[in-house]
Amino acid sequence: MSLRTTQQLLIASVMGLSLGLSHAADPVVKKSDAGICHDKTSPSFANTKKFTGFASMDECIKSGGRPVTGQAVAPAEPIVKKSDSGICHDKNSASYERTKKFTEFKTLDECVKSGGTLPKK
Repeated sequence: MSLRTTQQLLIASVMGLSLGLSHAADPVVKKSDAGICHDKTSPSFANTKKFTGFASMDECIKSGGRPVTGQAVAPAEPIVKKSDSGICHDKNSASYERTKKFTEFKTLDECVKSGGTLPKK
């Protein structure tokens, strides 16, 4: 990689931009300036040069992006919600659906290790 390319990448990363240059840290999903999330199956993935990179389609959509029209989005992994009061709710919890303000975890164990508690039965 040339010194100029390295400098451009450094400036872009400091500014939070992507130049769409090919390098080892290519994103899995690109959110275009129009807010469309393109994964590698999208016909426009390679053509999308101005974008914000994401590790997954779910992250891109949670950031306010939307999938390509007609593209199915895989359902997100089941999550555990740690409420603002510190209670860990999985899908079996009676309060799971009502919990709107939360920190997301992949497992109950991760939630509890972060300082959360299990709901009372």
